[in-house]
Amino acid sequence: MDQLLALRVFVRIAEAGTFVRAAESLNLPKPTVTKLVQSLEAHLGAKLLQRTTRRVSVTPEGAAYYERARVLIAQLEEMDATASSTRTSPSGRLRVDIGSSLANVILIPALPDFRARYPDIQLEIGVSDRPVDLIGDAIDCVIRGGELADSTLVAKRIAELDYVTCASPDYLARFGTPRHPAELETGHQLLNYFSSLSNRPFAPVFVKAGERLETAAQAAVAVNESTAHVTALLAGLGIGQTFRFIVQPLIDAGALVPVLTDWSRPKHPLFVVYPQNRHLSARLRVFVCWVAEVFDAIQPATGTPRYPRT
Repeated sequence: MDQLLALRVFVRIAEAGTFVRAAESLNLPKPTVTKLVQSLEAHLGAKLLQRTTRRVSVTPEGAAYYERARVLIAQLEEMDATASSTRTSPSGRLRVDIGSSLANVILIPALPDFRARYPDIQLEIGVSDRPVDLIGDAIDCVIRGGELADSTLVAKRIAELDYVTCASPDYLARFGTPRHPAELETGHQLLNYFSSLSNRPFAPVFVKAGERLETAAQAAVAVNESTAHVTALLAGLGIGQTFRFIVQPLIDAGALVPVLTDWSRPKHPLFVVYPQNRHLSARLRVFVCWVAEVFDAIQPATGTPRYPRT
């Protein structure tokens, strides 16, 4: 038995919750994963995992063994990184998950710079506005906005994003231009965004000189994906609030028109998030630093990237 590999396999199963997901993340055949765990349990004379038809959970003995195995593997990786050029030339797979608009407007256009700096890192970018299981899905980090409810995650704030309230010229020609947020509750169509995690709608919020208003009107249309939200704005389906970095080029082109410009919505915090118990590898460390640079380059006044587009 390769005990070190068996330890890695056991830790991955404990985190992923299934043999199949663990095998896929380690690029190993499922029979090999099963055999390694069986050999490890036989070697220890203890049952580490409790298997059911749907999921695998750790036994009390397995939970104690997992904690020490996780620390040991992290220490070994740190030793390898110190003794090799990994710390200066990071390499290997890095899985990142990010929302659609952030990926298409900011992250992906900036990636040539990251590839030039770290050519040996193989990036896998999951693009979705839906919540993900970092541990179970073997994702190294996610880039997400809003305050975080999960206290077991490490979150590094990388930006604060501006909002803009806008609508299409066609919509404004049909319904008129509101002069006060209260007007949105009568005679206007609201285009809202709702959470893909909780299904909670995010009603438009307006702040001015210490006064805060939240529109209580029912939305005519609501979507839970940022790119679709912008598409709906362009289609004239209503007035909505969205991130300025997404729509500024459309505003500059006249395809969307800002309204209620003397009112603002509080800025939206943006974080790069990774598991608290995940060893911060050299490749993850350099990505976190790099992505902070990219989002730091967003101009506070407009919320649009400073870096040139290709």
